[in-house]
Amino acid sequence: MKVLIAMDSFKGSLSSLAAGEAVRAGLLRAMPKADAVVCPLADGGEGTAEALTAGLHGEMVSVEVTGPLGAPVVCRYGVAGSLAIVEMAGAAGLPQVPAEKRDPMATTTFGVGEVIRDAIARGCRRFVIGLGGSATNDGGAGMLQALGFDLLDEDGAPIPRGAAGLARLRTIAAGRVLPELRGCTFRAACDVENPLCGPLGCSAVFGPQKGAKAADIPKMDGWLRGFAALARTVFPESDADFPGSGAAGGMGFALRTFLGASLKPGVSIVLEETGLAEKIRTADMVVTGEGRLDAQTAMGKAPAGVARLAKRYGKPVVAFAGGIADGAQACHAAGIDAFFPAVRGVTTLEEAMRPETAAENLAAAAEQVFRLVGTAHGEVAGGAC
Repeated sequence: MKVLIAMDSFKGSLSSLAAGEAVRAGLLRAMPKADAVVCPLADGGEGTAEALTAGLHGEMVSVEVTGPLGAPVVCRYGVAGSLAIVEMAGAAGLPQVPAEKRDPMATTTFGVGEVIRDAIARGCRRFVIGLGGSATNDGGAGMLQALGFDLLDEDGAPIPRGAAGLARLRTIAAGRVLPELRGCTFRAACDVENPLCGPLGCSAVFGPQKGAKAADIPKMDGWLRGFAALARTVFPESDADFPGSGAAGGMGFALRTFLGASLKPGVSIVLEETGLAEKIRTADMVVTGEGRLDAQTAMGKAPAGVARLAKRYGKPVVAFAGGIADGAQACHAAGIDAFFPAVRGVTTLEEAMRPETAAENLAAAAEQVFRLVGTAHGEVAGGAC
C-alpha cells in the first residue's frame, strides 16, 4: 500500500516534515511493508521557506539586510537550484518591530529587495515570495528602490522610506533597474483578495494591526492611489484593483506590476513546486493535517488544498491534528474523509506542544488508524494476511 503524507506544521511544536515523519513512524509500526512518502506542506506563511526548501533538498541561507525600521536584520531564505523561497516577513515582518514602535508610515520593505538581490547573486532566477506577516504599508516601494527602480520626489531625489515617503513621490523610472530581473520569474504566495486602495484596501483593512493611527489611514490610502497612477505611466496594464494587490501593505501590487509576478494561494504554489499532484495520483491513500483543525481549515488552508487535490483522483483522505475545534466538520466537505486528534489524554497545552510529546502522540494516533486500515487490506503487523 502506498500512502502519501503531507502534513502542515504544528506551529510552535513540529515543522511540516517533522509532523510528517511522526505520522510515517506510527504508520510503519502498524504496516511495516507500506510505502509511506512524506512531502512538505505549507500555505505561504511562516515556515513555508523552511518546509519547501527541505522538501526540494535545498539549503537555507542567511543575509543581513535592512529591517523594517532601518536597522540591520538577518533574513533566512531557501535556495533550491535556481529557485529562491523568501518570506518577506524575514526582512520586513511585524514581529521584528516592538509594539510601541509599530508605525507603517515609517516601516520599509527595502530589505525584501536586498534579499532578492542576494538570491540573484547566488544564481536564482525563479522566486516564491511569501507575503504574510508584514509590518509595512509602503506599496512595496522600498523593495523597488533596492532593486534599482527610481522613485523620485519633485527635486529628483529618492523618496524617503516608509508609507510617508509616497507623499513625496512624483516620478517613477526603470532605467537603472537590476538587469538580471529581466530573466527572473516571480510568484507571490497571496491568500487575500484585497485591492490596493479603498475601504477594502491594505491601509483600511491591515493598517491598524500594523500600528497605523486612524488619521493616517486615509493619508496612506491616498498616497497609494497616487503611486498606482504613476505606476500606470510606466506599466500601462497595471491594475490596483486586481485581487491581492493589497496583500502585505501593497507588496502584491508592486510584485505584479513591476516584476510581473503571479499572485496565487500559497498552498497552490507549494503543491506545484513539490509535484504533489503526481504523488497523490500514484498513492492509495493520503494523510494530511495541522496543529488545529477547525472551520478555517476548510476555507483554503493547506490541508484542505491537499484534500481537494486528492479528491480529483478519488483518493481517501485522513487528517491528524493536535486539537479538533468546533466547526471541524466543515473539513468533510473540503475532502477530508475522517480526522483524528493526536492528544491522548488530559494535559496542559505546554506539555502537548513539546516537540517530543507531539511527535509521539501523532505517531500513536497514526499507528491505531493504520492498524485498522492494514487489517482491511490484510497488511497489519501481527495480523492475519
